[in-house]
Amino acid sequence: MSSTIKMIGIGDNGKDSLLPLYEEMIYDSELLIGGERQLAFFPDYQGEKSIIKSGLTKLVNELKEETRRTVILASGDPLFYGIGSYLASKINVEIYPYLSSIQLAFAKMGERWQDAKFISVHGRPMKGLAQKIDGEEKVALLTDEENSPAKIAKYLLNYGMTEYSAFVTEHLSGEKERCRYFTLEEMANEQFLPLNVVILKRVSEGPTWSFGIDDQEFFQRKPDKGLITKKEIRTLSLSALKLKKTSIVWDIGTCTGSVAIEAARIAKEGEVYAIEKNEHDLVNCYENLKKFRTDLTVVHKKAPEGLEEFPNPDAIFIGGTAGNIDEILDICCSRLKPNGRIVLNVVTIENLMQTVHAFKKNQFQVDITLAQVSKSKPILDLTRFEALNPIYIITASKD
Repeated sequence: MSSTIKMIGIGDNGKDSLLPLYEEMIYDSELLIGGERQLAFFPDYQGEKSIIKSGLTKLVNELKEETRRTVILASGDPLFYGIGSYLASKINVEIYPYLSSIQLAFAKMGERWQDAKFISVHGRPMKGLAQKIDGEEKVALLTDEENSPAKIAKYLLNYGMTEYSAFVTEHLSGEKERCRYFTLEEMANEQFLPLNVVILKRVSEGPTWSFGIDDQEFFQRKPDKGLITKKEIRTLSLSALKLKKTSIVWDIGTCTGSVAIEAARIAKEGEVYAIEKNEHDLVNCYENLKKFRTDLTVVHKKAPEGLEEFPNPDAIFIGGTAGNIDEILDICCSRLKPNGRIVLNVVTIENLMQTVHAFKKNQFQVDITLAQVSKSKPILDLTRFEALNPIYIITASKD
């Protein structure tokens, strides 16, 4: 393996962004690797040029056999959402960064950036972006031609995030450089050059919800005893799931989406997948997703149909099975990741025994909590307590 490979960050203004030492390294090399745009900055280069197209694995394998003095060109800071970290983990490479596009954008804005949240939707889906942004003071977004500033604005407006204003920079340090402020409504109807950065700044207070959202906050089937996992049971069940911010979660029988929504607000960097057989309940679920700013995957099917579409989970909540409990549990037990947890709510002794038997058949450890909750109700000038249905909260795990 060669020890002469160097990776040099370069700006949109080409050679003008380079220190003399870096430029000397480039012209002293025998092989120059980079994107078409970066290589075009060096028409007088005397060595061999190689364009990075796709497949970094192939590039790594070629570089492992390379003995010539080699320089790789990359945009901005190669270690900030760039190829630098991947290549450095595979080969011996010296990295010489330029300013990142984010750093330049904040400089143009005149804002500190150590307290910002950084998110890339460059070559990535926007799925889950709502819960990642919600509540943040300052967010920097790396975009691409598909996930443009206008598309991002329309997406955020769909979740009612009007408390954010936007600052968009285009072609930083290049001849076409442009920096502008927008409301989200303005940004949704504007055209932008392909190389851009979006910075969102919260300029007013937005809605906030703490863990354990009150039942009446959710759109749900009426009357009062609608099909919703009640707050007290929901918080106990979510606690039993032991979610992390990167967890992949299934919610089977999501109904109003209350459990899936609270799970998505915890697992902001993860993924949540919900399934529901009743179409009229899904109408309420979609309204709740918008209200509580959670962008998760919801499938209209009767489990276990549809579960094959989901990635293997770290945690599974089962609020309803529509009579397919054995088949669903067999699938859940086989798909659950190591050290994962399954939490299931049942109301009858028969379903309790059936569930425990199914878990033990799959060699899962079982813990059961019987939750009997009563809530205060006014009666004239007095107060009485009204009992909710007792719920068995079953937690299953496998080491």
